[in-house]
Amino acid sequence: MPKVHIPTPLRQYAGKQAAIEVSGSTVGEALSGLVSQHPDLRRHLYTEEGKLRAFVNVYLNDEDVRYLQKEATAVADGDNISIVPSIAGGSAIESCETCKWVN
Repeated sequence: MPKVHIPTPLRQYAGKQAAIEVSGSTVGEALSGLVSQHPDLRRHLYTEEGKLRAFVNVYLNDEDVRYLQKEATAVADGDNISIVPSIAGGSAIESCETCKWVN
């Protein structure tokens, strides 16, 4: 069975588990199995239309599935699926004397 690794902020919706074994032959089926086991995850991973949210990145064995076959990417026993939420924010830097890329 593939194993889905849950990021820390979402573990509260997955029984506080760091990783969960799920059945499925594709990434999409595995994620579907995950939200079947833990329905509270659905609203954090999917839009109301059933699409994976834009800020949710999914990796299969360290490969971004967006560059494979997306949710149709095949999985095998022992594969690792990682859910990685995008991180945004910070503050603007006005100037930096030593940083040539910032004005």
